[in-house]
Amino acid sequence: MTSSTLKRTALFESHVDAGAKIVPFAGWEMPVQYADGIRAEHMAVRDKAGIFDVSHMGEVEIQGPGAGAFVQHLYSNDVTKMSIGSAQYALLCADDGGVLDDLFTYRLGPEHYLTVTNASNHESDYAWMCAHTEGFDVEVTDVADRIAMLAVQGPVAREIVQTIADMPLPARMTASRGIVFGREMLVCGTGYTGEDGVELLVDRDDAPAVWAEIVRRGAKPAGLAARDTLRLEACFHLYGNDLSTDRNPIEAGLGWACKEATGFVGSEAVAAARAAGPEQKLVPFKLTGSGIARQGNPVVGGGEVTSGTMSPCLGIGIGMAYLPTERATVGDEFEIDVRGKTRTAVVASKPLYDKETDG
Repeated sequence: MTSSTLKRTALFESHVDAGAKIVPFAGWEMPVQYADGIRAEHMAVRDKAGIFDVSHMGEVEIQGPGAGAFVQHLYSNDVTKMSIGSAQYALLCADDGGVLDDLFTYRLGPEHYLTVTNASNHESDYAWMCAHTEGFDVEVTDVADRIAMLAVQGPVAREIVQTIADMPLPARMTASRGIVFGREMLVCGTGYTGEDGVELLVDRDDAPAVWAEIVRRGAKPAGLAARDTLRLEACFHLYGNDLSTDRNPIEAGLGWACKEATGFVGSEAVAAARAAGPEQKLVPFKLTGSGIARQGNPVVGGGEVTSGTMSPCLGIGIGMAYLPTERATVGDEFEIDVRGKTRTAVVASKPLYDKETDG
């Protein structure tokens, strides 16, 4: 994909003006980092507040008398447990149980849902949903072009946003409509950093003013690179790394988000995988010496690294890898081939960085 065909978010000029390094990502031109660097952005989120442009994520609106039944048919979690205003994490699975995407869904009304997809999967997710509407009285609409999405994350993120909001901010894993800095939007108590905060789904045209005001009030602009180091310290999955159509939710440690009794597409395969037990499991790890493992590095004796980075908070190499189940217990040591050099790692517990014990 050439630069002329890459999409730009409503905040592209804001990023350029702030000195961001722009890179292609999932069909978009996105800020990977700003002038102060990845570590400064990462630590701002851990210590105070950062703001991310995540407008490259996709949104699908699902409405109609059959909306709840339709969502239950496709999504792995139990949608009947969602009250109006709640959020839920779920997987979109193929018939064979392979993971097509991981999703966040907000229930906005009795038969009204908004699902956020990963940028790289948005078009295929939407096509998959549309292909499964037969038999359901439902309207499925791609609304990604209308919405900008800002993530304000960190210990004082809520405080910053609350000062310009007309209502109490929603609690974690809930969402509500309100006015922030004079603009109507959906405010969600969700995030991808391991810190508290909110995600703001706002009209594209309103995004630059809201972004500028939140930055003015102290949130530090942060790019894709810091988003990745933060999510990895928290052990959050990244589609295309830790999740794929080649892996099922049980292997990935996401069985908790799968309720096979609901009969979702792929549920029989997931139930079979749960019953049989996985041959490999996704585990977090820490390197015991120097070096950084990266996606695709092979594990000696079987397995593969799916995500890896240098942890800004811990100062060591961390990551996630699929390991044979018999070698995937916390405390187990294993070796990774990092470009011809053997690095020793140990299976760790989640999260990899815990502010209570590591801070």
